[in-house]
Amino acid sequence: MPAFLVHGNPDSSRLWSRVVEHLGPYGEEVVAADLPGFAAAAPAGFPRSKESYVEWIEEQLEALGGGVDLVGHDWGSLLAQRVASTRPNLVRTVACGGAAVDREYPWHPLAQVWQTPGEGERYMEEELTDEFGIAHLVENGVPQEDAEANIWTTPHGKATILALYRSAVDIGEEWQPDLERIEVPAMVIWGKDDPYVPLAFGEALATRMKGELVVLDCGHWWPFERPEETAEALLRHWSEAA
Repeated sequence: MPAFLVHGNPDSSRLWSRVVEHLGPYGEEVVAADLPGFAAAAPAGFPRSKESYVEWIEEQLEALGGGVDLVGHDWGSLLAQRVASTRPNLVRTVACGGAAVDREYPWHPLAQVWQTPGEGERYMEEELTDEFGIAHLVENGVPQEDAEANIWTTPHGKATILALYRSAVDIGEEWQPDLERIEVPAMVIWGKDDPYVPLAFGEALATRMKGELVVLDCGHWWPFERPEETAEALLRHWSEAA
């Protein structure tokens, strides 16, 4: 069965490169996606809303023939939760972490800035410089070369972030009811010291999804920080669902 890996903000498919290296033969069946508007500018007319990204993922899974092992980190985690809960016919298993569909989660302070018209644009223009963005990512466990490739350094990436976050102010209220009915075999992977979404939300998500919780000794970017342990968890998850 193929696996479909979805990154978040401010990453690209390269988020998964080190994980794939540890997947052995299964790595040959992995598709690491580049969400529209991240590694490259979105196609003309693509709305860059949470709904449009869900639809885009559904189209990719349909093209793979369904029965896919879906994996998501950060925003990819939110999108994977939604697809698994509303289109289970496309998904064999789901593994996700670094973000939770949860009514009780208050968006972290920077996300709230991005969600504020005017203030978000000002922040992107005046404060989110290449130097600051790269230094922040490296400080939080992202390898230097990957930090330098992040979308915070691009105008199209900054526009994508503003549009996507503004579409998701009430994501918990809108998406949690469907997530509570999920039946797809699930795993939740979380960094013990995630500074953006505390572990308590990962614990609650695992309970909500009736899945295994894997806690790794790292921060937010577990695919970068703990690729071998991530691969081991995914291989176990996939084998148990065989």
